[in-house]
Amino acid sequence: MTEGNFDLIPLLDYINPSVLSYQEWINVGMALKHEGYTAMDWDSWSQADSRYKKGECFAKWDTFKEDGLGTVTGATITQMAKENGWVSDYSAMSNDAHELDWNSTIDRDYRIVDKNWVEAKEIREPVNWSPVHDLITYIDTLFESTDKVGYVTETYPIETDKGTIYKPTKGAYDRTAGELIQALQKCNGDIGAVFGDYKEEAGAWIRFNPLDGNGVKNDNVTDFRFALVESDSMELGKQYALFKELELPIATLVHSGKKSLHAIVKVDARDYQEYRKRVDYIYQICKKNGLDIDTQNRNPSRLSRMPGVIRDGHKQFLIDTNIGKANYDEWYQWIEDLNDDLPDPETLSEQWDNLPDLAPELIKGVLRQGHKLLIAGPSKAGKSFALIELSIAIAEGRDWLGWQCEQGRVLYVNLELDRPSALHRFKDVYQAMQLKPANLKNIDIWNLRGKTVPMDKLAPKLIRRSLKKNYQAVIIDPIYKVLTGDENSADQMAHFTNQFDKVATELGCSVIYCHHHSKGAQGGKKSMDRASGSGVFARDPDALIDLVELELSDDIIKTRIDKVKCEHYKKALQEQNLAYYQQHVSLDDLQSRAQMQKHFEQAIDDVLVRAPYVDAMKAAVHAIEISTAWRVEGTLREFAKFPPVNMWFSYPVHSIDDTGVLADIQLEDSKPAWQKAKDSRKSKKEKLKERQEKLETAYSALFDGTTPVTQKELAEYLDTTERTVLNYVKEHDGFIAQKGTIYQVAQSEKNEK
Repeated sequence: MTEGNFDLIPLLDYINPSVLSYQEWINVGMALKHEGYTAMDWDSWSQADSRYKKGECFAKWDTFKEDGLGTVTGATITQMAKENGWVSDYSAMSNDAHELDWNSTIDRDYRIVDKNWVEAKEIREPVNWSPVHDLITYIDTLFESTDKVGYVTETYPIETDKGTIYKPTKGAYDRTAGELIQALQKCNGDIGAVFGDYKEEAGAWIRFNPLDGNGVKNDNVTDFRFALVESDSMELGKQYALFKELELPIATLVHSGKKSLHAIVKVDARDYQEYRKRVDYIYQICKKNGLDIDTQNRNPSRLSRMPGVIRDGHKQFLIDTNIGKANYDEWYQWIEDLNDDLPDPETLSEQWDNLPDLAPELIKGVLRQGHKLLIAGPSKAGKSFALIELSIAIAEGRDWLGWQCEQGRVLYVNLELDRPSALHRFKDVYQAMQLKPANLKNIDIWNLRGKTVPMDKLAPKLIRRSLKKNYQAVIIDPIYKVLTGDENSADQMAHFTNQFDKVATELGCSVIYCHHHSKGAQGGKKSMDRASGSGVFARDPDALIDLVELELSDDIIKTRIDKVKCEHYKKALQEQNLAYYQQHVSLDDLQSRAQMQKHFEQAIDDVLVRAPYVDAMKAAVHAIEISTAWRVEGTLREFAKFPPVNMWFSYPVHSIDDTGVLADIQLEDSKPAWQKAKDSRKSKKEKLKERQEKLETAYSALFDGTTPVTQKELAEYLDTTERTVLNYVKEHDGFIAQKGTIYQVAQSEKNEK
């Protein structure tokens, strides 16, 4: 690089003069003269071509007039070098430099080989050639015996400036591979007797994907197995060498009879959309590694050169079969592994006295910034509400379930609720938490209901939108909407959870998400073993918060209701008749719901004055009646294990239990055997009542007021069988079953019964 100018000479190393046309060679010379280089520079580079003639460059040089150079500038050389693998060290000067848009992907270098250091691989034309054997091997490698094969032997001429060229017709496409192979085995070397005579000046063609027998368009392709990779601008030996170096999963490699090789590459796509993506990826890798391929060959119905025929005096022959990686997936993984951008190992002694600072704690004693948190629990645990509460706690710098949160910005990725519901839910939770919304600017909500994509596609989009936002946390709710693969597969779930690592690493923020429990009782399991699916879910995050429901007795519920009523009566007396309260209410009375109600009615005789307190008390009692109790346990990687936290969930918020009534409740499967036996000794009447209540609760939760509830839905909700649900219905006079659907019987119908 000279001052103020870009040095083109090193770029000439990427341009092989021996594969250029005469005009392309002239263009290089004209570009060099335009940019102020000498004829010697052009001559030195041209000597690598076998067509080189001493003195020709200098003679031509003098004919290049500046006003006649037109648009042939240094950019011509830059583009030619770039197409052959050159990449600028200055990304801003590269022709590939551009601003990412919302749908761009984060690209990698993907340079595996330097074509300038790859030695050409010799291709030997067969001496004792068996055309029929070549063609049988080709067909047998690419097709099943019942596949219909398209081929062309008939052509039509077109006159051009370079002479007559022959174009293929539509050809035939109604015979199976098995039929063709059988005919070839009996043809005594006469391929024309099987496929039809072809014009030797033109050669013959064959399609590499099976057809439906009704045509030769993309819509007629029945299986997207292969793609054609061809380059006609490079030395054949170099092409062959690059195919080998790139480990392309090539099923068949055919010499075209002229200046290109036809590689039929394994793609094995499920459909046309996946075929396009995979072919684009193959072409991208080839181009980045100096293999200048013909991009017009993308179509799955494309014709390729048929081995076993003559083309203008040269053989179209089969060079090799099944070379490179075994299949596309194996090759793709190999390419990605070579471009993994992993850091180099470091020696501990070099860091011992200068250790990096630990990431700050986002949730005190639980989670550091940039780490991952999983909340696991069953349905009805209010996991989504817990995530919204956490969003608010971080935005406002408040505590969450008893843990102080560092204040910062949060992105809440909403995948389940429609936009109005999501916004209203945040406001409802703010109000239920009795928090002033002082820092709403710290919360961003990304509403993606109906627009979700798998997590490996969502991650780069999320990263691009968030790079300049300085989020402390990204909360994704729920993850089943973006789940990729089988949740019971360890390797597939490892790939899935790796996407969270990418987000955390690229944005320097915490990634927080929730997952559901597996079916069945959870009390006897460790907290990290309760999440559904592969153990990867529980072992991947840096912190796991697990919720298990506690079974509430009637006594606990009654005690809570009595206590809250006493508190409301006390408040009313203090506010409306303090003198009476001080004179007549004893310490024992404060603990008695009946006594406090009596004082309330005696001291405040105006019904209108009592009404607001009665309404507030009813609301508080209702909140208790709909409350569920939960035990929070955790598994932490960075911090010491915390003692279990007991809490209540009363729509729409969670609150820590400050009464201590939940501390002594044991989880079902953790109870000792004697207690399980005692609990099981219930009367038939008690057991019937339990079953009826279960059915009523499940039906109430599932029935939306219009759509009937099915027997299957009830079975899934109750985690039991459909037969058991039917038994529940038969012993409950409030329900009937008809053809798999459960209906609730109106009171009038009950009376008639």
